[in-house]
Amino acid sequence: MTYDAWFRDAETGTGRWELDEIIYRSPSGGLLEVAHDLEALKNRTPAGWMKLWDGRYKRTQWPFSSGVWGKKEMVLPGIPDADIVSLDEGGTNLFWAERFGRELGIPELWVKQCGVSHTGSFKDLGMTVLVSQVNHIIKSGKHQIMGVACASTGDTSAALAAYCAAAGITSVVLLPRGKITPAQLIQPIANNALTLALDTDFDGCMQLVQELTEDKKLYLANSMNSLRVEGQKTVAIEIVQQFDWEVPDWIFIPGGNLGNVSALYKGFEEIQTLGIITRIPKIVCCQAEAANPLYLSYKTGWKEFHPVIAGETQASAIRIGNPVSRSKAIKMLMKHDGKVEQASEQELADASARADRTGLFNCPHTGVALASLIKFVERGEVKKNERVVVVSTAHGLKFGNIKADYHTGKLAGITATYANPPVELAADSQAVYGAVMRHMEKRYG
Repeated sequence: MTYDAWFRDAETGTGRWELDEIIYRSPSGGLLEVAHDLEALKNRTPAGWMKLWDGRYKRTQWPFSSGVWGKKEMVLPGIPDADIVSLDEGGTNLFWAERFGRELGIPELWVKQCGVSHTGSFKDLGMTVLVSQVNHIIKSGKHQIMGVACASTGDTSAALAAYCAAAGITSVVLLPRGKITPAQLIQPIANNALTLALDTDFDGCMQLVQELTEDKKLYLANSMNSLRVEGQKTVAIEIVQQFDWEVPDWIFIPGGNLGNVSALYKGFEEIQTLGIITRIPKIVCCQAEAANPLYLSYKTGWKEFHPVIAGETQASAIRIGNPVSRSKAIKMLMKHDGKVEQASEQELADASARADRTGLFNCPHTGVALASLIKFVERGEVKKNERVVVVSTAHGLKFGNIKADYHTGKLAGITATYANPPVELAADSQAVYGAVMRHMEKRYG
């Protein structure tokens, strides 16, 4: 059976534009979303969908080994398999954080490791969909697209550059100069993207890339392009699948440009409509205190939203003061009584380091979500018998310089509560033995 999908106005649910049109907003200026023919999709039973997706999961049949394209019918049902650009994204570990969960008093703590991906972040999930659709448009000859462009705080540019390189499509990335890590900067450079480091912040880059793509010679790849959401929503489906189709009680997810939280809700809503699940988990969107416009709006009861000038934060990928996907995020959070929390620089640094001691290796953005979870546990909002998932959005290795600065006491304004600096010694057996014994006595008494 073939299924249909199209763009429509995300706010009103009206209008129809085909997916091969170059359009990012409705005529009224609102964001778009990808709509699916859910009535046609319901012709397959819930058990039938679960069997189909389980049969594909982590197998080798192209393109269904991908965690995204294994759900192709719910993503881009009409694209030819030959036009798909996949780097085997998704299918990431749902890690049982048993030790850290026991420390917090919640034995059912899980971390969805979205950063264990080709370019080291969850952005791969959305970029495979967007670049595949661009590849399809170019091959069809309907539009003359010269390349794909994005503004980025690091992870989006890495994903765009890698997928475009795999497809042989030109990529252009706009980055805020000096505000991303060296590991993030080298990724688009290595994948041959035109990398523009600009004297502005992410919000400034975002404004410029929208102007750059107005004439449609370059295709816009930021999350205001709703194709990205179709890949990112598969995280929701995959989490449930990894729990043998059971729904967790809570999900904590970092929020910057806010496409990810609305994507989670979209994934849950669609499989609920198909009868695969009967409820949607409680979702908490977690922001850094230095870049917290959604949190400030939430504290007013959603009565007001004001962009902020994002300040310095270790969580550089969510250093966004004017998120373009805020309308989608707020709509979904209000609809489902979702919550928003924030974390200070001290809180996110300590939460990340504390969890690392139990076997994780967290990026600062995951630290924001972990710090928010700790607050919910301490306030008694998360109960000890509830199943909690923290979405880890990027690999800690991308932020090795920040983690090293924490452990060596070089992070300005941060008291490294859980520091574990290297011990520098002479190459002498007695000195080494003495250091080991002192460590053991300190740990075990």
